[in-house]
Amino acid sequence: MQIFGLAGWSGSGKTTLIVNLIPELVGRGLSVSTMKHAHHEFDIDQPGKDSYEHRQAGASEVIISASKRWALMHEVRNENEPSVEELISQMTPVDLLLVEGFKWHAHPKMEIHRPAVGKPLLQNNDPEIIAVASDEKLTNLSVPVFDLNDIIGIADFIIKKR
Repeated sequence: MQIFGLAGWSGSGKTTLIVNLIPELVGRGLSVSTMKHAHHEFDIDQPGKDSYEHRQAGASEVIISASKRWALMHEVRNENEPSVEELISQMTPVDLLLVEGFKWHAHPKMEIHRPAVGKPLLQNNDPEIIAVASDEKLTNLSVPVFDLNDIIGIADFIIKKR
């Protein structure tokens, strides 16, 4: 399974790029999954729902299943956050796993950079960043630079890295 990341500061456009890349890559015949890092406590469940009540009561894991999808929620109460490798091992293998976030993990990635966000480039300090996509022209970088809206070019680049 090829793993390719999209990393950048909050507000840089990582999610928008992934949402635009997925149909392009799937349209080329690849099976694609995603993994997203959330920086804050989050919940995909809602108070009052049975599955939420199961977790609140102390269940370690809860699976919710229906005819169109299923989800596994694993509580991390007194444990460390799982590593990227541990999370990947939980996933069904596909042709391409797009990883959003996890910017300091060692896997090949493209930095999404918007100068207007006011944050420095990550690429200068991370040898795993093998390309940059930006909404403004960037020069003097040692890696390929793509226009953030060049979905076809970015998809071509990711596929060539396979």
